[in-house]
Amino acid sequence: MKITFSDRKELPVEGCLVAAIAKDGKLPEELREMDEKGGGQISRAMKAASFDGAKGSVVDIPAPHGLELDRLLLVGAGDVDDLDAWGIECLGGRIAGTLMDRKVTEVSILAMPPEGLEMPATEWAMRITSGMALRNYVFDRYKSDKKGEENGESGKKKKEKKKKLSAVTVLVEEPQSAEKAWQERAGLVAAVHMARDLVNEPGNVLYPAEFARRVKELENLGLEVEVLDEKKLETLGFGALLAVGQGSANAPRVAVMKWNGGKEGKAPVAFVGKGVTFDSGGISIKPSQGMEDMKGDMAGAAAVTGVMRALAARKAKVNAVGIIGLVENMPDGRAQRPGDVVKSLSGQTIAVLNTDAEGRLVLADCLTYARDTFKPALMIDLATLTGAILVALGKEYAGLFSNDDDLSEALRKAGENTGEKVWRLPLGKAYDKLIDHEVADMKNIGGRNAGSITAAQFLKRFVEDTPWAHIDVAGTAMAAEKSDINTSWGPGWGVRLLDAFVRDREEG
Repeated sequence: MKITFSDRKELPVEGCLVAAIAKDGKLPEELREMDEKGGGQISRAMKAASFDGAKGSVVDIPAPHGLELDRLLLVGAGDVDDLDAWGIECLGGRIAGTLMDRKVTEVSILAMPPEGLEMPATEWAMRITSGMALRNYVFDRYKSDKKGEENGESGKKKKEKKKKLSAVTVLVEEPQSAEKAWQERAGLVAAVHMARDLVNEPGNVLYPAEFARRVKELENLGLEVEVLDEKKLETLGFGALLAVGQGSANAPRVAVMKWNGGKEGKAPVAFVGKGVTFDSGGISIKPSQGMEDMKGDMAGAAAVTGVMRALAARKAKVNAVGIIGLVENMPDGRAQRPGDVVKSLSGQTIAVLNTDAEGRLVLADCLTYARDTFKPALMIDLATLTGAILVALGKEYAGLFSNDDDLSEALRKAGENTGEKVWRLPLGKAYDKLIDHEVADMKNIGGRNAGSITAAQFLKRFVEDTPWAHIDVAGTAMAAEKSDINTSWGPGWGVRLLDAFVRDREEG
């Protein structure tokens, strides 16, 4: 999508113009002048549609009388009190969705904050543009573009690819300042789109080596990227991670991304992601119904990749490392068996009672590697770890577990500000006892009850005293509910959360 910024006084004389109107708010000065020039057509159209700027309302005025515009769209912004940073991005997403539904591909938007909202026009324009760009995403690379052709046996016509916005002109008071703000934001949007692409890709396309190859390309943005192959992982002692991948024809990888934008020698923040590119369950195989969704079991790794891309794109003043464990969990003759005991990188042994509880084995070694190699100031891991978190929280919140109250609170605030919300759940010694084992140091499942908590307790055994948070994104990072800023199966959840966390806490 090409985005340009122009002075608000330079209204277009053709094409489509869109403006957001707050509930019970006045038309912007430019539209009031248009209304007078057109003999009050805009006012009459608003009255006929009972349009008062309520959230979700739209007035579509084709070829306004007395004007050369092809179309004028008024989109309800809702109550001014709801228009915080997150609310404005959602408004931008609704505007883009309205345009896409009407197959409008080129548009000018009058980006002025409504009366009563104390916000610089530059920030308003940036937030609106960000929301529009986030919504302007469609994963259709595997659809053939054969509009109008009949589909053989059924005789039904194939659907056209969904139209996306191709050009947006943002009309604002200080276009140069607004463009500068957007350019800093654009890298984050691109990072979210990359994470969405990764989650949406089918497992036959995005296997561990291919995922690692795409990460390697981020060196073009200034990231340092090291890919540990199977031989290197064996040498280092990634026994738990390798056990997960030993049943697959696609060998595991671990990708390590480094961004050194902070003070020299300052301990980095470490992000760790579960990257199971396809999870069959292994020998403890999953039911066939819904198994296709397990292409998204690498959404934690996608989020870590996305946030590292975002940090590099905006030259963030922070030292950060991202580590993702990339494996495929398959059930061939070499696959690990229920009852096997594996030795992790930490030296602790694990009885694998269920091969479908594999993500925690991957994270155990990656957390150990991050802790011992980089001595980070803190670690945050993201993983589609347990179905139990869906039972507890649905798709509204991700589950948060932590050994550090300040870290938890910072993530909670970042979640509220970005709409990627987290809800903290407990840890404790009583839960820890549920994963003790008579043969090994621990087992990889804790029983039917408190499944998300015992999974987090398992991970806690590999972080020692490092401040740490685990975010279970099984309910939020794949098979996503449609929202104002995303209608894709893979939402890129977590990129914006972690970027905001870094901005607010680590770069302040």
